This record gives sequence, C-alpha cells and structure tokens, in this order.
Amino acid sequence: HVMLVMTATIDKGWHLYSQFLPDGGPIKTTFTLKPSAAYVTEGTVTEGKATDFYDKNFEMQLKYFSGKAEFRQKIKLNSDKNFKVEGNVEFMVCDDEKCLPPTIVDFQIKVPGL
Repeated sequence: HVMLVMTATIDKGWHLYSQFLPDGGPIKTTFTLKPSAAYVTEGTVTEGKATDFYDKNFEMQLKYFSGKAEFRQKIKLNSDKNFKVEGNVEFMVCDDEKCLPPTIVDFQIKVPGL
C-alpha cells in the first residue's frame, strides 16, 4: 500500500474550501484520479483538520483551509513497475470579499512499483 499526499499551498488572505460542504455554497475541493491497472484506490480522499466558520458571502456554515492543506489517498499497488498516478483537482478559493472562479489543475504523482 502507498499513501498519496497532495499538499495545497494557499496564499495569505485566501482560503480553500473543504471536500465536505453543504449544497448551494461554494465549489468544494474534488479529486479525480484516472483509472489504471497499476493501482486500486482504497477508501476516499481524506483531508486534514479544516476551520469551521460562518461564511457571510454564502450565508452558511462552511469548512476551509488557510496557509496549507493536506489531502491523502491510500492506494493498493498492482504493478511491480514504476508508474504515475494521474488526476486532477477542482477547487475554489475566496478571501473575505470575493471568490476566484473554480479552477481545475492536472497532476501526476510518481509511484515506485512493488
């Protein structure tokens, strides 16, 4: 088993929303991994401790990260060769007054084979 760790560095004054938000609010952080014969995901992406707060922009209780956020996904290896886990993350960042449009960023994580 391997634990993939995805780290977000968040600019000062901005916050990144959690994966776990109520409907009708901002875009939640969402990871999508490209299927591969080289691995199988185990469970879902977990996240570090988020700040719980009332967001006046959306008029609801939300969770967000500031400064840095860490997300983890456990995978089971099916390959004895080195490979890359490919995927993307969709997210939205806001400050106290405005939000930037949702963004999708592709990523690759190198994983050593068995």
